[in-house]
Amino acid sequence: MSVSTETAVHGHDEHAAHPEYMRHQFDDMDQQNDAASLGMWLFLLTEVMFFGGFFLGYSIYRSEYYESFVIGSQNLDVFLGGLNTVALITSSVTMAFAVRAAQLGKKNHILIFLVLTLILGLVFMVNKYIEYSHKLHDGLIPGYNFLWTGLGDGQTIQLFYGFYFCMTGTHGLHVLIGLVLIVWLLIRVWQDKFTTEYYAPIENFGLYWHFVDLVWIFLFPLLYLIGGLAV
Repeated sequence: MSVSTETAVHGHDEHAAHPEYMRHQFDDMDQQNDAASLGMWLFLLTEVMFFGGFFLGYSIYRSEYYESFVIGSQNLDVFLGGLNTVALITSSVTMAFAVRAAQLGKKNHILIFLVLTLILGLVFMVNKYIEYSHKLHDGLIPGYNFLWTGLGDGQTIQLFYGFYFCMTGTHGLHVLIGLVLIVWLLIRVWQDKFTTEYYAPIENFGLYWHFVDLVWIFLFPLLYLIGGLAV
């Protein structure tokens, strides 16, 4: 075999061993997938620290002004909050099914479960929009025009609503980002960009979505159920 022929064969073998979706810095797909998973877990660790600051501040002030926080919580819509909890928990299930379908290479199932996850995420955002609209109408947006005519100290109740909007607003932003990423994943799946060997973007997004769901599972009781369900 001539040198040129051997070089061509060797180059062909190298190309075959490095598929389009495999980055040049990795030796194989297992290494690439492990690196992607590690990167996602490190990102989620920073998210835990980010939301941890909110939870710590909220816990301190709730302990200091417990009665005001209970009064403020009683003006939240427990039904919509509960509905959103069901929507996100269910979306976590559909997302898990999407990841499993990606592992098995079932394109149609991936599309179906991603669309279901997208719809449930949109349900969450619509409910949150309704909640925020009611708070705006009632003058419960923290700031100069905050209006409180009920019992209790308006200043410390306003503090509760400050935490409510910061925490749920930041969480809602994460949901919105997730919805955009789902649309991107749907496009990529439709274009046949994933295989049974390469599905890391779907799997890692699944981790992100589960994290977003988990944060809400903590937010719901902390914000909506401080004093228990009103009878």
